[in-house]
Amino acid sequence: MTELAATIATDLLEIGAVTLRPTDPFTWASGIHSPIYTDNRLTISYPIVRNHIANGIADLIKQRYPEAQAIAGVATAGIPHAAWVAQLLDLPMIYVRSKPKDHGAGRQIEGVLQPGEKVVMLDDLISTGGSVLQAAKAVQAAGGDILAVGAIFSYGLDAATENFAAAGLPLFSLSNYSALIKVARKKGEINDAELASLHTWRRDPEHWNGVK
Repeated sequence: MTELAATIATDLLEIGAVTLRPTDPFTWASGIHSPIYTDNRLTISYPIVRNHIANGIADLIKQRYPEAQAIAGVATAGIPHAAWVAQLLDLPMIYVRSKPKDHGAGRQIEGVLQPGEKVVMLDDLISTGGSVLQAAKAVQAAGGDILAVGAIFSYGLDAATENFAAAGLPLFSLSNYSALIKVARKKGEINDAELASLHTWRRDPEHWNGVK
């Protein structure tokens, strides 16, 4: 676990952006029981936290993708973070809707995307990656070259790994599920039995039923 991953995990826990309930799981729309609920939209209300995020992402892009020419945010939660990162890097920004507007010019991409422009796409959370990969396809269809997809937090699910590999796109996140539950245990927010159960969920979420 890197220092940055631990810092972001601590931030998310302290502001309540992430809630762990291994003994009283949440139920996703898919029917899967989950011990974690994440609402990274809360981060925009905390200047220190959002600065950690923006600087962390900007630094990673400078290290790994210095050739980036534009930053894309996925609507809606990725937009503010993409704006702050683009400002730090002094790069153009665009944002991508989940689908084209049904009125006006019918745009799905807002802002100016130049043909062949090298883009890093940002979202707040990666579960399976479905929505952000759809947005990436829209940018590619419009002539953009996606270098990578970045996020504040990733659940680290095998499904996401497989989906990004199939799309041929690199994925990075500032923090992840494994780092977060380690921090939660260190802070005393979960016990050893709950920690073990949380690890089990990540390996096989479809068959996990919580701590009994």
